Amino acid sequence: MVNSPHEAMHRIFQEYPGLFTGVSRALGLSFSLPTSVTVLPTDLTEARPIERRVDTLLRFDCGAEGPLLLLVESQGAKDPDKPASWAYYLTYLYAKYKIPPLLLVVCQDRATAEWAARPVPIGPVQWPSLTLRPLVAGPHNMPVITDPDEARSDLALATLSAITHAKEPVVDGILKALSAALRGVPEAVVDPIIEFTAQGIGGNRRAAELWRNLVAVDLSFYKSWLSEEIRDEGREQGREQGRAQSRAEDILLLLDRRGIGVSDANRERITSCADLDTLGRWFERAITASSTEEIFADE
Repeated sequence: MVNSPHEAMHRIFQEYPGLFTGVSRALGLSFSLPTSVTVLPTDLTEARPIERRVDTLLRFDCGAEGPLLLLVESQGAKDPDKPASWAYYLTYLYAKYKIPPLLLVVCQDRATAEWAARPVPIGPVQWPSLTLRPLVAGPHNMPVITDPDEARSDLALATLSAITHAKEPVVDGILKALSAALRGVPEAVVDPIIEFTAQGIGGNRRAAELWRNLVAVDLSFYKSWLSEEIRDEGREQGREQGRAQSRAEDILLLLDRRGIGVSDANRERITSCADLDTLGRWFERAITASSTEEIFADE
């Protein structure tokens, strides 16, 4: 319940705004007299719904140390608006749950990681009311795990190692170690590791292709979506190769029936072609061509 002392302790500053300068001096600070003062509405309720979502929010109960709220944010680039949002998340959650919150920001490049790790004072320089201090995990401080035994001892950390180093050359060694570490591991454990890794390194096409190849060769017996996708691609490629081979044989048979000789070089050119559109053009020309040279005209 609001009482008279409560009202007096703050309303006096509305009536005498310059009072704050004297109070600050008494507290050992140095705020100048304001050149103008505007009394703003005190209702901080959102005028309209604003969606605010942290990427991941976890509650840890840590025994004697008590509970902890962990906020995990993925940050792909510098964003000047983010510190304010992060500060809002922390203060809101602390007010709601009365549990100490901790912000962890995960980055994939050093510049963004160093930017995110900077303490952000909120308030006047003489006396910041709050200071935002995120923990940051990125390529500058996450381990480079290239030993399969080390990767096997903590598959989740090895996966995060690959994700945070996805843009760096060392990711190749990490992926090879992780792939080797997954051999013989139960499928229920392997599937999410395969998929998190594929998603996390997706921005690096070369690394993503390497991971697909490693999964196809080393982990082909697993049934994750990536493994199934690779196997589907292989089956489709096999079907296309079969169609190409059949069409090449049709061309050679047609030329033979028409009595047109085919040199070894031209026979190799026809049978080694895997493009169905090209083979289709050659087949149509073979119907009326008087020599194999006419089939390859303008190619």
